[in-house]
Amino acid sequence: MSIIETVTERCACSATVHHPKFIVLTGGPSAGKSRLLEMIRGSFCPHIGVLPEAASIVFGGGFPRIETLAARRAAQRTIYHVQDQLEQWVRDEGHLGIALCDRGTLDGLAYWPDDEDAFFGQLETTREWELTRYAAVIHLHTPGAEAYDRGNRLRIESAGEAAALDARIESMWRGHPHRFFIDSTTAFETKVAAALAIIRQELPACCREHVGTDGVAADCGECSEVTP
Repeated sequence: MSIIETVTERCACSATVHHPKFIVLTGGPSAGKSRLLEMIRGSFCPHIGVLPEAASIVFGGGFPRIETLAARRAAQRTIYHVQDQLEQWVRDEGHLGIALCDRGTLDGLAYWPDDEDAFFGQLETTREWELTRYAAVIHLHTPGAEAYDRGNRLRIESAGEAAALDARIESMWRGHPHRFFIDSTTAFETKVAAALAIIRQELPACCREHVGTDGVAADCGECSEVTP
């Protein structure tokens, strides 16, 4: 299976090269991103892909998760470069019209142990450049302690730590012109509908007509072009 997961073949798109938009799904731990992405995978045409979370690739692959300053810096640099190369891969392949990112490059700032200048300096980038990478940012807020889920084996944060991270992540994405928030108290089905409505607006016009307001794709045989 490809590391980029797409939905079933429903679209007779004939474009040979696509110019992908990148949309970030972010938020603190236990916000529901993974579950939401699972539902999104079955909702759109096949030129809408879902990229895996870079941090899960890094830590799930055995990268040391140690709380020293040097280890935390190394981990976040690695996560940044994995995310960067996943996105570059999508651009080079030219297959997708939209790539949904399970977190983006600026999420690492919430976990960075030093100030922001050090982050951008070590990675040789700027906040302004990182913001331009993404067409939209959808922030799902972390739930309160009563609904916090510790089921993910890679999730080490307490409910209080998760809430603090959620606030930091919100701050790190400040300045993005197309940022949307989905409240943690909203029923999950409502969260899904809200996220799908946002993503639907970024679809190429030829496919948007064939995806209902609930996000479920109808037959998209008329689609013949993907534009940025």
